[in-house]
Amino acid sequence: MVTDYKKEYKDLYLPKTNPAVIDVPEMQFVAVEGKGNPNYANGEYAKAIQILYSIQFTIKMSKMGNNKLNGYFDYVVPPLEGLWWFDGNEKIAPQDKSRYNWISMIRLPEFVDHDIFQWACSEVMSKKNIETENAKFLKINEGLCVQCMHIGSYDNEPRTINLIDDFIGTNNLANDITEKRKHHEIYLSDPRRTAVEKLKTVIRIPVKIH
Repeated sequence: MVTDYKKEYKDLYLPKTNPAVIDVPEMQFVAVEGKGNPNYANGEYAKAIQILYSIQFTIKMSKMGNNKLNGYFDYVVPPLEGLWWFDGNEKIAPQDKSRYNWISMIRLPEFVDHDIFQWACSEVMSKKNIETENAKFLKINEGLCVQCMHIGSYDNEPRTINLIDDFIGTNNLANDITEKRKHHEIYLSDPRRTAVEKLKTVIRIPVKIH
């Protein structure tokens, strides 16, 4: 059996287009942190994506090699995710992409530990000649959040964020974006193969009880 996180955890990956509260459990990720416009073809973000997928597929396809990973189970590589912020926790705006700080990341299956992660990084460096020194093994416990499915262009996300803000304000909650808790997005569509108006993105905002 192949584990598909999107199907097994629909509450995390397939929310409705109306905002809702969710308590997000701890998860682990392969992550790369950077800064700048994610749309630059040869920029930091594009290089980060290459690193993330190279490490992910090295772990996933280890079943074909001689190094049998302890506890391994086959899985569908989860969707790309991102944490986004401006310096000073100023509210982010898609018009100012050059000011973005980001952590780009993909969920790792539970059998992956630091040793497996370091092995995968070494494999990617030696066999694919891709530098992995910026890759991190990251555990995140997001806790209480409000999330919503955004459909359409990334540049139109403020429309959905406003829906979330209204929901927060009318449900005894407060936005809790801080140095440790960030604006979170999960990308369910491949923008190279999906019409802009059909792109699906989960937008998740950390909150606290007001």
